[in-house]
Amino acid sequence: MKLSHLFGETLREAPADAEFISHQLLVRAGYIRQLGTGIFSYLPLARRVMDKIENIMREEIDAIGGQEITMPVVHPAEIWQETGRWYQIGSEMGRMKDSTGRDMVLAMTHEEVVTSLVRDIIHSYRQLPVLIYQIQTKWRDEPRARGGLIRVREFTMKDSYSLDTDWEGLDRQYWAHYQAYFNIFNRCGLPTIAVESDVGMMGGKQAHEFMYLTPIGEDTLVLCDACGYTSNRQVATFQKPEPEPEAPAPLEKVATPGTKTIEDLANFLNIPQSKTAKAVFMVATITEGQEDVDKFVFAVVRGDMDLNETKLTNAIKAKELRPAQEEEIKAIGAEPGYGSPLGIRRDGVILVVDDLAAKSPNLVAGANEEGYHFLNVNYGRDYEADIVADIVSAADGYACPNCGAPLRTVRGVEVGNIFKLGTRYSAAMGALFQDQDGERKPVIMGSYGIGVGRLMASVVEEYNDKYGIIWPITIAPYQVHIVALKGGYEAAEQLYADLLAAGVEVLYDDRNESPGVKFNDADLIGIPLRITVGGRSLKKGGVELKRRAAKDIALVPLDEAVARVQDEIRAMKAELLSRT
Repeated sequence: MKLSHLFGETLREAPADAEFISHQLLVRAGYIRQLGTGIFSYLPLARRVMDKIENIMREEIDAIGGQEITMPVVHPAEIWQETGRWYQIGSEMGRMKDSTGRDMVLAMTHEEVVTSLVRDIIHSYRQLPVLIYQIQTKWRDEPRARGGLIRVREFTMKDSYSLDTDWEGLDRQYWAHYQAYFNIFNRCGLPTIAVESDVGMMGGKQAHEFMYLTPIGEDTLVLCDACGYTSNRQVATFQKPEPEPEAPAPLEKVATPGTKTIEDLANFLNIPQSKTAKAVFMVATITEGQEDVDKFVFAVVRGDMDLNETKLTNAIKAKELRPAQEEEIKAIGAEPGYGSPLGIRRDGVILVVDDLAAKSPNLVAGANEEGYHFLNVNYGRDYEADIVADIVSAADGYACPNCGAPLRTVRGVEVGNIFKLGTRYSAAMGALFQDQDGERKPVIMGSYGIGVGRLMASVVEEYNDKYGIIWPITIAPYQVHIVALKGGYEAAEQLYADLLAAGVEVLYDDRNESPGVKFNDADLIGIPLRITVGGRSLKKGGVELKRRAAKDIALVPLDEAVARVQDEIRAMKAELLSRT
């Protein structure tokens, strides 16, 4: 491709709203343009990168038995109603009506469509196991779209679906994907780890997320360096300290002016935060039948711990969760800053207590009166919960659930996920097969996804410098960037033709621009190899060959340039795979 013909342009300045380096560089280098919040056009350079990523995905999923299909982006609402997700998923689902007034859904994922296909096509155990996949557009009306391609509303995803007769078959396909995903990320040059994760709206029995560790990540991951335990903090567990046994002391109301926070309360009473109870007020949307109902949720955790909203959501099977407003808190008889379960109105309230708080004796809790707390509050004597569960977050220094060593937390971006769906969808939609004994059973399913654009952006986050992008050779839009300078245009044209004939992918800067502009654009675009052809280098005996990621420049005879480029490409591929 000649740069003078390339659709797109480079920019000297990044968009004002581009906070992540990948967003800045992909826009400046002419890869993407934003149409609306979380909605992007992918220009030719980006399309070539994405094509390479998608082809790597195809190769790895085909290698474990995948068959590629394409499913619709627009779905009738009926299939989502069959599984119940029409009622369970909130505003992020794109709902609309067609011209006949029929409810429709913009695809945010494709489990329902796959299950509909399975219901129509799979009848016997002889047709299983099967693995099908697609690379298709998705829509999620993400309220926090940000970071360029890191969090978008419209995106392309590779999603695959395994179909089995038994749980052992699901296990085989699940772990085959686990390894295939590492192969995909390794071939793209992106370092990742796998962590246990929440099944979320997907449902099912087990899930893992593949995480690229980076400070820009919105997910907090919990790791143990001693035994290798990894988990998303949404579901991470830890060994909770065993409270010292104490006889329940008499309940006592004391004045605690100006102590609306746990820190203020502990300082005022000169006690550790672990001797306090923290009240957290939420409102949950819960589906009852086919109707959504708002319920007030009163959560109690120990004062030295933080509520984990994902664990709370799962404990009460909520669709959505939001902080309660002051008037809602007071309506149940609680007082913001001085709240506790003692004496509140329980009608319509779900009281959830963390298991550690429930067994911690003689805690200090609010008296539901401004400026007052109760001493010696004990679960079981002074109040009881609707649900006792683990609803707190793991944090740095907490004890690993497996080995007891201190945990540490890091930030990460989720670039892939895998789910054991089991019969969550097949049972709901009647996707049944006849087994060897003639019994009708639901197909056992798995679901596995990777976002193409987010993977591309994460690679840019990993490989860049102050001048621009540094693409790994395996997914670079082109392998070689030729820069033609004064006195070298004729030789550059011939080298361009020779490289193309040898099967090398070339971006040729044939523009009538200054050397500074050309070199700056080459660094910004980030092609792995640059060849400079100018009168000065030709007089010295050849062309200048430089890796984008290196400072050294080699002078290569013109008649050896094609062979040398091929050697460099092979070497870069080998170096990339040896690092991963």
